[in-house]
Amino acid sequence: METETILIILALVFGFYMAWSIGANDVANAMGTSVGSGALTLTGAVIIAAILEFTGAFLVGTHVSETVRKGIVNPEVFANEPTIFVLGMLASLLAAAVWLQAASYFGWPVSTTHSIVGAIIGFGIAHAGAQAVNWDKVGTIVSSWVISPLFSGAISFTIFQVIRKKVFFSPHPVRAAKQITPVLVFLVFIILTLVTVFKGLKNLNLDLSFPSALGIASLIGLFAAGVSRLLVRSVKEGDGEASNPARDAYVAIGLDKTVKHLRRVKTTATGQMRDDVAHLLREAKKLAKTTRHARSWDASSQYHSVEKIFAYLQILSACFVAFAHGANDVANAIGPLSAIINTLNDGIVSLKAPVPMWTLALGGVGIVIGLATWGWRVIETVGKRITELTPTRGFCAEFGTATTIVIASKMGLPISTTHTLVGAVLGVGLARGMSALNLNTVRDIAASWIITIPAGAGLTVVFFYILKLCFGL
Repeated sequence: METETILIILALVFGFYMAWSIGANDVANAMGTSVGSGALTLTGAVIIAAILEFTGAFLVGTHVSETVRKGIVNPEVFANEPTIFVLGMLASLLAAAVWLQAASYFGWPVSTTHSIVGAIIGFGIAHAGAQAVNWDKVGTIVSSWVISPLFSGAISFTIFQVIRKKVFFSPHPVRAAKQITPVLVFLVFIILTLVTVFKGLKNLNLDLSFPSALGIASLIGLFAAGVSRLLVRSVKEGDGEASNPARDAYVAIGLDKTVKHLRRVKTTATGQMRDDVAHLLREAKKLAKTTRHARSWDASSQYHSVEKIFAYLQILSACFVAFAHGANDVANAIGPLSAIINTLNDGIVSLKAPVPMWTLALGGVGIVIGLATWGWRVIETVGKRITELTPTRGFCAEFGTATTIVIASKMGLPISTTHTLVGAVLGVGLARGMSALNLNTVRDIAASWIITIPAGAGLTVVFFYILKLCFGL
């Protein structure tokens, strides 16, 4: 068998493997919170994500790929060595896919873009040394480890606090939810439409200015808000003022803090002041004991009605994110694959490589199979192991993620969708206090983020030398 044929076969196998690994790890970005909150079953999430991920990848996936992703390695170092370039891309694909599979096995949500970036850094170093790498660019990418979670966490924290105060602490939670839902739907559709235009449809080169895109998104948002207003009318409110355990629990937390402070004051106060503080402390303890026996929200029919409203919003946002992810991140698998095929056909290394439709289909199928077979591992981490999620909390996390993507895209900030979503889930958890977070899981995820680029680079160096040895170079 000719060397060129062998290389093409390896490229197809490694490209499909990379797409499979993306599906196993990265699709949790779209569906993790929906499954964790109970808005979708795992089977339902797989079916919806499969349709939208493949549609996004095949219909609007990139048709022209950069041969060296993100400009992190100087292409001149292998411009006159097409065979070396092909072996380097093969090693990069295999290394990124192996790392993603390993991360998926442990349930770690890591960035597929960072995985392939780390892999190509390893190739550049192995072939031409550290000077071939644009380290300023690498530093910018590393900064996203901090930028992404902070942005999305702050937005999710804020929106969850607003919903909690406006809806859950209201005497009539369902009525309050019905009033706020059209406003939220309007905002959600604006953000998700912008995400789709700037992330999911960017490969179509629509050339829409931000004001134009915002105008279109606003019209869609107004229409969706009107429809939502009609739909939520059918939700029953119940009679009288709702018993509100969530509000009572919030009061109980405040009273517990008051008791602690009063105890400290009592130890330092003297005379009449000490007696007055002791009286206040006794009253505060009685109130705290009373409110501590509040019923769980799970027993409240009004609570279920509110969460049902937000479950629909969460599923909707998950669909948008899945479509945008398939359109955008399939390039991490088929970009290097297309570069290899183009180089083998033309005999030269080009900065841009055309992407055939069949490679988009291959990438889309690989993502879907990866999701269906191993996707549950990372979905479980994102949806259940970081913090307890409900449809309301999951909606806030996805809203924060989508908003961050739009803001960062227009500001030119480097972000990772994976890091953004995890930060948003952390933000929602922090809104209920540090105790609501599983810090062991957070620690493991943070460590996996730090390891991703070095792991991709190290594996690529090993695979690159193995391939060179196999092909006698």
